[in-house]
This record gives sequence, structure tokens and C-alpha cells, in this order.
Amino acid sequence: MHTQTHPIEPTDEALLAYGREVGKLLSSSSAESWRDELWTIFTGYIISLKEQGPAPELCDTYFSFKELIAFFENVERIGRGECVNA
Repeated sequence: MHTQTHPIEPTDEALLAYGREVGKLLSSSSAESWRDELWTIFTGYIISLKEQGPAPELCDTYFSFKELIAFFENVERIGRGECVNA
């Protein structure tokens, strides 16, 4: 993915809001389940490419999924009480 990141110093209020949103997301399923589902979705996408033809954005799509997987792996570690370095 070709995105530039800029360090942002979030406020406590913003961090709490992010935390609430993550909490809502995880309330429907565990981080591990989300991670597994993401790989299932990506696998289905790859399989569908046989019918759809070439996908020039495949690399970006893969890295977007990879970043989401890393996010949920970090959430799993946090849930186990492990320290996660940003």
C-alpha cells in the first residue's frame, strides 16, 4: 500500500474513542476469528480472480489485508496482556 503516515499525537479523548470503536468491532467476534475471516475473504478474492482476470491492484489489496491481519494479531497480544510496540 502506498500511503504515507504522519505521526499524530492523539488526545486522550481520541484514544478513548478509538478504543470504543475497536471494542465494538471485537464485541461481535474475537480478534482471532476476525483474522481468520480476513484470510478467508482474501482467499475468496484470489480465487475469484480466475474468472475476473488480471488485477493490477492485487499488490495493494494484499498489503491492505496484511495490515489488517497485523492489527488483529496485535489486538490478540494486547488481550493476552503482552506489550505491543507500535
